[in-house]
Amino acid sequence: MTRLRSSGLAPWWLSRVAVAVAAFAGLWMVQAHASVTGFWKAWDQWDARLLREVAEFGYRGYHTHTADTHLEAFFPGEPAMLRAVHVVIPSWTAAGLLISLVAGAVACVALARLADLDAGGSGRLAVCALVLSPYAVFLAAGYSEALFLAFALPCWLAARHGRWPVAALLGSLAAAVRITGIFLGAALLVQWLVDTRGRGRARDGLALLGPWAATAGYFVYLHSITGDWLAWSHAERDGWGRQWTAPWTALQTTWHAAFASQPSDYAWSFRAEILAVFVGVALTVALIWLRHWGEAVYVGGQVAVLATSAYYLSIARATLLWWPLWVLLARIAQRWRAAGLAYLAIAPALMIVGVVAFTQGHWVG
Repeated sequence: MTRLRSSGLAPWWLSRVAVAVAAFAGLWMVQAHASVTGFWKAWDQWDARLLREVAEFGYRGYHTHTADTHLEAFFPGEPAMLRAVHVVIPSWTAAGLLISLVAGAVACVALARLADLDAGGSGRLAVCALVLSPYAVFLAAGYSEALFLAFALPCWLAARHGRWPVAALLGSLAAAVRITGIFLGAALLVQWLVDTRGRGRARDGLALLGPWAATAGYFVYLHSITGDWLAWSHAERDGWGRQWTAPWTALQTTWHAAFASQPSDYAWSFRAEILAVFVGVALTVALIWLRHWGEAVYVGGQVAVLATSAYYLSIARATLLWWPLWVLLARIAQRWRAAGLAYLAIAPALMIVGVVAFTQGHWVG
């Protein structure tokens, strides 16, 4: 039992109970709602459904089965894992939930060890900060965040211990799950450059190109089936309106959506996106101040790209992938108990709201 607590698994499994209770309670309270048809259907929402369609029909086959397009925006790692698990789990939705359940457990163990490495004894606090975060519903749903973290966090842990071949392999697997892998790849190279341990550094540095090679491999595959070298970015642009713009224009557009043009449910989401950008900027500055160069590149690179999109979208959800945020929050809570209590007073309630909203089909992030 002591080992379970110290590994970070206890907060993960307890939070899964909380998520399941919130989902069931939400469905029970709105059981007369026409769109609510059961627990499994409630989780087949938004990107979870799109990832399922890729797994079921492939990147080209879906045209004859569904009206959804622009599925090239989704990297193949999650659909491939979903298809493999579906061999033994007949329900696509249940398979997606199982992947997130197991992957999240792996991620939490690695996060606890990373936090203990930076500040001894803060591992469980870091895991609690993550699993109780307002957007933690996406670690439970059949999204790709949990699977990415299951590769990225052990990858970074291996890098911190100078185990570069292992880090390169895990980083490549993470890059097959999300475009975020290119920022992980950049962070690994920076971490390798500032590390002073061991021999064979040139060989290790070459291996650390793996995450970028994995991303390039997906782009080559998309070109082979679409004839378009920019199929991924064009899918993002045509499907979600994501294209480069000046950062002040992106902020202005999102601000207008948050406070002037959108209905209340979407308006609150855009306000959260604005807050997430400011959190990302502050986190990057803090990481630079702490001289955590690799992590500063990982977070700062994402913030720079996401904040120069046509408008802010899914940045609040991306905070789940910023593991330095959860480690830093754990360090703060360890030093100032009042800060930890303040987080516990706010974050879990928002997490429950996110679970209920998502399982009822509302846009969360």
